Amino acid sequence: MLVALAATALMLAYAPAGSIGPPWLLATLAILALVWVAWQPQTSRRDDLLPALAVVLAGLGLLLVARLAPDLAQKQQWCLLVSLLLAIAAGPLFTRFRGFASYKYLWVVGSLVLFLLLLIFGQEVNGARLWIKLGPVQYEPIELIKLFIVFFLAAYLGETADVIAQARPWSVRANLRYLGPLFIGWGASMAILVVQRDLGMATLLLATFAAMLYVATRRVDIVFGGVAIFALAVLWAMHHYPYVQARIAVWRNPFSDPLGAGYQSSQAYYGLAAGGLFGTGLNLGHPGFIPDVATDYVFAAFSEEFGLLGALAVIALFVVLVRRMFATSTEQPDLYAKLLGVGMAATLGFQVFIIIGGVIGLFPLTGITLPFISYGGSSLVANFLLVALVWAMSSRVCAPKLSGSSSSP
Repeated sequence: MLVALAATALMLAYAPAGSIGPPWLLATLAILALVWVAWQPQTSRRDDLLPALAVVLAGLGLLLVARLAPDLAQKQQWCLLVSLLLAIAAGPLFTRFRGFASYKYLWVVGSLVLFLLLLIFGQEVNGARLWIKLGPVQYEPIELIKLFIVFFLAAYLGETADVIAQARPWSVRANLRYLGPLFIGWGASMAILVVQRDLGMATLLLATFAAMLYVATRRVDIVFGGVAIFALAVLWAMHHYPYVQARIAVWRNPFSDPLGAGYQSSQAYYGLAAGGLFGTGLNLGHPGFIPDVATDYVFAAFSEEFGLLGALAVIALFVVLVRRMFATSTEQPDLYAKLLGVGMAATLGFQVFIIIGGVIGLFPLTGITLPFISYGGSSLVANFLLVALVWAMSSRVCAPKLSGSSSSP
């Protein structure tokens, strides 16, 4: 963490003057980061690279937000403060993460409540219903829902994986009996698609659901079945939601309307091309031509000024982070903990893949954020809690220190 804080301080030294601070706030953030990793049981060891990578990525995100939207950088700092405070406060609870399995249906109820709140109080932004605003506080409930769904799936699959794996694909009765509750996770994806009109988060939940189901049961038929039904739902949405139609049309040919619907995507492509291999240099590009650059297109702005090599370096940081999370899951002695770790790693990894893939044109751009880097307090809080949970799961009891000389057997 000391190395991570030093790297972050070096990055923030290049932020535009007056865009971040005051100094006491930055010092508080650094102290909280140290407290986060220091406040762990002294009898155990954890994978401290996980919180360190989260802090480095969040520091890079703060630098980019200060560069792209200085008025938002102050808010991002406070969101980072809240994220660290919650990660510290949740630490003792996360050490007892296996107890979460006892409340598997409570996570479903919580998700449904958040969906209902979104239906009643949700605000529509750019064609998608994403936000709940209560006074000055604005939050995106799906960031919590994605964690709740993983908690439920890990608990349910941990109990029924063997039965589901042994059920024959053509045995309708056996499959409906044990797979019914699982399709709550799939149903959440459908609900997000219909209610929020958000392809990105619906795809993220489905991908996480499919990954956990396959790891638990090795049932390829169920995975492909869920994907096929989801594809049909997307086709339905294309014919009923103009917002979804516009996203797909822009993806297919953004230059057909370069000054209208395709303006954002085409400018992002120009930025990626201008960056080349080494980039234009910090503050020497023109990311301001891209609307909403601090949220949806922060990766395009970074790639313009730091080039392909810089983009690959950031992707490498995410790969290391997700890989260490998967490694933590494989070391767990019980299936529930394994699935919980896999679900958290898959959630983070798929989110990075979906947003970067959308920016570079692999598939339609979606409204999800690049974890830790894009502007957005909801995403920042959720992803810090996600890393804090996996970090707690990585705990290993220290071997007792030997004192004195060893005796012969």
